[in-house]
Amino acid sequence: MTFQSNTTAQLALVLAASFTGSAVMAQANAPEPDYTLSFNVGAVSDYRFRGISQTSFDPAIQGGADFSHKSGFYAGAWASNIKWIKDYLGATEGSYEVDLYGGFKGEIASGFGFDVGVIAYVYPGNTASGAGYANADTTEIYGALTYGPATLKYSQSTGNFIGNLNSSGSAYLDLSATFDLGNGFSLVPHIGRQTIPNQGGNGDYTDYSLAVSKDFGNGLVVTGTLMGTDAKKSFYTDLNGRFLGKDTVVVGLKYSF
Repeated sequence: MTFQSNTTAQLALVLAASFTGSAVMAQANAPEPDYTLSFNVGAVSDYRFRGISQTSFDPAIQGGADFSHKSGFYAGAWASNIKWIKDYLGATEGSYEVDLYGGFKGEIASGFGFDVGVIAYVYPGNTASGAGYANADTTEIYGALTYGPATLKYSQSTGNFIGNLNSSGSAYLDLSATFDLGNGFSLVPHIGRQTIPNQGGNGDYTDYSLAVSKDFGNGLVVTGTLMGTDAKKSFYTDLNGRFLGKDTVVVGLKYSF
């Protein structure tokens, strides 16, 4: 009886192992999905765009959705509250930003990737033109190259840039890298250069930052970023006397699902 029981148990283990192995193989051989759709929500202590505060140092609530096809095509939308259109330009309307973007990314060679696309920064109902500026809505085309942890990206506006008159062709060149520190921690150094034509050089500046993030799993990431700029106070001070490019630390929380 003991021999029969052991034989039965061994047979059961073999069958279970075979079933588990088959399930793992089936998972490993499962075809790549044609596309993925993801969503994210989050908050930051101060919404900074290229080092310049968009919320006059106040917090922002943000969220977005992203579609990605296995061919390399992607598209998405993202939104945040802002204050600069009213506080900096003196417009009566313009409290939200909606970004609409799409592009194509792929690999040139092993470990060497590219990304090209277009993004529209839309500020629904903004009255910047009524305050003596250009409409705040801005469209940029961009291209990026990634090798290992480093990414070099160039963006250029197709028309006026965030309310600046006669500023078509404004450009932003930035270099960043992402280093995996282990245990869910990442380190991201960044430096960028913004140029805005026909502003007497006053709008041109360099921004820099160092971010540390912690991935807690299940889509939750917390980030702390030390950032600053060499922007000119005479150009980037709002109507309330606040210099929007001053050095700061920004804390952010993001949940993706």
